[in-house]
Amino acid sequence: MADSPPVIIVGGGPAGMVAGLLLARAGVPVTVLEKHADFLRDFRGDTVHPSTLELFNEIGLLDELLKEPHAAIDTMTLNLLGGQYTIATMKHLPVAARFVAMMPQWDLLDFIAGQGRRYPTFDLRMSTEATGLTYNAAGRVSGVTLAGGETLSARLVIAADGRRSVLRDAAELPLEDLGAPMDVLWFRVPVPAGMDMSEVALGTIDRRGMVVAIPRGDYWQCAQVIEKGGFAAIEAKGIAAFRDNIVGLVPGLGAGIDAIASFDDVKLLTVALDRLTRWSRPGLLAIGDAAHAMSPVGGVGINLAVQDAVAAANILAAPLAAGADPDPLLTKVQERRWKPTTRMQALQRFAHRNIIEPMLRGEITRVPLAVRLLDRIPLLRRIPGRILGLGFGRQHVQSPLAKEFP
Repeated sequence: MADSPPVIIVGGGPAGMVAGLLLARAGVPVTVLEKHADFLRDFRGDTVHPSTLELFNEIGLLDELLKEPHAAIDTMTLNLLGGQYTIATMKHLPVAARFVAMMPQWDLLDFIAGQGRRYPTFDLRMSTEATGLTYNAAGRVSGVTLAGGETLSARLVIAADGRRSVLRDAAELPLEDLGAPMDVLWFRVPVPAGMDMSEVALGTIDRRGMVVAIPRGDYWQCAQVIEKGGFAAIEAKGIAAFRDNIVGLVPGLGAGIDAIASFDDVKLLTVALDRLTRWSRPGLLAIGDAAHAMSPVGGVGINLAVQDAVAAANILAAPLAAGADPDPLLTKVQERRWKPTTRMQALQRFAHRNIIEPMLRGEITRVPLAVRLLDRIPLLRRIPGRILGLGFGRQHVQSPLAKEFP
């Protein structure tokens, strides 16, 4: 195996970085390719759920991870039609960290990169963009092509390059589009001196729209849910109208809203909800958003992606370390992750139809019965808390640790 090419992982997001760490930890030579020079992108999610935190606990890294800047949220509240409702709690979960860590994703990814570099078989190449695939004479994927024309040989290619995956298209993997009714606008609002960040709810919904405000110390990272394809109409009304709409929804943001000077300060995230019906072909496996783009509903995308990475490492790491052919095992990753993925997407589609679409049409006139029951009966809050916190088909780290590595 010493002379064989590495496993190449394309994409330095949560799925790619965790897969790279776990494979390197097992002694498998792995190269992670990230097309950007750093991990600093505001549109990346912040919600690291208890299921993901527990995975770091299983490999002895939770305490170190929680030294990174984060806010801990164990109870979910929602401002809905002017009232505040408590809808979920995670205080009862059977894990070490019973909360969602609101952690900027660049800090999470930098942390994983630092841990990966402890292993001599881990190679992270920033500013390296994969543009396509290479094949051997039998039609098996044998490597990747890079921007500029270079090619890299691979023992296995893992496509973790996100919801607009170049590699899944190049591999002609079949994609099922489930549709999404909304897009998201991301923007920052600074916290005025002396203001308590808790004065602004994490989520606000009324007949005029929906805004999420994620606390990040001295500013809120905000997301406004808008109608699919509706950004041009919002731009046409001007930045002042945009600011007024945000403050109308969330008055607590008013003191800092003028920091949004123009639409250059607003970033559009085009929402997709889709999945590959086949995640692999000989020489290639897709995981994370490349295999199934998730809606922002519930903030579960990071956690689904990480669970994919753990499943892939559990199935592939030991055979790869032993020099075995990975191809017969690739379909087992999809088999293990298919039901958890489709169940979560079904819940997201339910939320689209029953919450997001009526909200976008301005048709929310009363608080749903389910929300009222969750608010009134604390025991019921454990159900959504468990679904959001642990998801479905939770994985545990079973990939080996090569003893000669630290």
